[in-house]
Amino acid sequence: MIKSLTSFFDRMVQRYLPDAFLFAIILTFAVFLLGIGLTESSPVQMVEYWGGGFWDLLAFAMQMSLIVVTGYILASTPIVKKLLTRISKLANTPGQAIMLVTFTAAVACLINYGFGLVVGALLAIHVAKRVHGVDYRLLMASAYSGFLLWHGGLSGSIPLLIATPGHFLEDKMGIIPVADTLFSGFNLFIALTLLVTLPLLNRFLMNTRDSISSIDPSLWEPDSISEPEDQSEHDIDLTPADRLENSQIISLIIGAFGFAFIIYHFAANGFDLNINIVNFIFLFLGIIFHKTPRRFLNSVSHAVKNVGGIIIQFPFYAGIMGMMVASGLSEQMSLWFVSISNDFTFPFFTFLSAGIVNFFIPSGGGQWAIQGPIMIPAAIELGTNTAKTAMAVAWGDAWTNMIQPFWALPLLAIAGLKVRDIMGFCVMILLWSFIPISIGLLFF
Repeated sequence: MIKSLTSFFDRMVQRYLPDAFLFAIILTFAVFLLGIGLTESSPVQMVEYWGGGFWDLLAFAMQMSLIVVTGYILASTPIVKKLLTRISKLANTPGQAIMLVTFTAAVACLINYGFGLVVGALLAIHVAKRVHGVDYRLLMASAYSGFLLWHGGLSGSIPLLIATPGHFLEDKMGIIPVADTLFSGFNLFIALTLLVTLPLLNRFLMNTRDSISSIDPSLWEPDSISEPEDQSEHDIDLTPADRLENSQIISLIIGAFGFAFIIYHFAANGFDLNINIVNFIFLFLGIIFHKTPRRFLNSVSHAVKNVGGIIIQFPFYAGIMGMMVASGLSEQMSLWFVSISNDFTFPFFTFLSAGIVNFFIPSGGGQWAIQGPIMIPAAIELGTNTAKTAMAVAWGDAWTNMIQPFWALPLLAIAGLKVRDIMGFCVMILLWSFIPISIGLLFF
């Protein structure tokens, strides 16, 4: 039955799911029509909301683009290629490969979501090159499945926000320490259950495949980056510009600048591994490990080819968010779930509502800004734990990421795949993960 179900979803996705860009266009039309039909917004107003929000994710789009670029740059350095190859040797069979990639990506995403997305994709590529017979599409879906745990981990935007003095809901819920959210019994149950079962689930999905998809080395091959031979300082044709471009001293000096700031950042902020510092670390490691500016720039020229989808699609999602928020559509969705809840079921229905809203507002922080002011007062009125309510929103956001291409774009860019290549497997991951998340929110 599981094999038939997986094959069914894979066939449906392969046949009917368009490219991720067209998926964003279809969501745009859907939200436009829902806004007109379910709110008092006119078509002209919906267009205004759409255009007004269109550029609200420019900074975030740049962050995601740099995640791909800096991850590629770092992966193309000899030292990192050797490290990833060494880790990939822990897997000798297709089943071991699937489980290794899933577990590594999940642990990395618990540390930091941007770090986990890149590490999972890069390790999957090295494993696919080495382990013959492993399904490349399922391997990448396994890498992406680790992202399911991010909002219950150390970079979760909602639990970190509500633990910060001065957050926008402090007057209603106070400051909630991470001991009551990330390290609570219900969150540890959900995270540990997924950490243990996702590798087993993905290993099981391997048995549902009738044909194997193998890696196409031409799609992503850092080994192919040409590295010019070092030019001798005694070469009479060497220009001052050539000397700078091939100078290891230049790379070491700017690398020292970068690592001075990295040390300062952690000394001043503790273990604050946010997306900006992850990109910063990847960038300056790439500069140092490539040794010369010319080798680094050669790697950059290859890396930027992978970020076109992110650059062009994120503004459309910003426009969707603009329509959802300004029309009141997201508020209506949340209030409907509140109306059918009681003190016991409220965290569960909050989780479901967050999962639906995440389709249209795929940003944890942005989603909390919309749902938090609705869900927290309702939780207080019902007598429900506000920390659990906040984490219910967080897990709902993480849950439907499995079938929302927004966050898969960096991984797909690195992998050289399309969203339809992994989404059939991700539907099965979504269905399974519903069980431990629901149990944790209802009974812990």
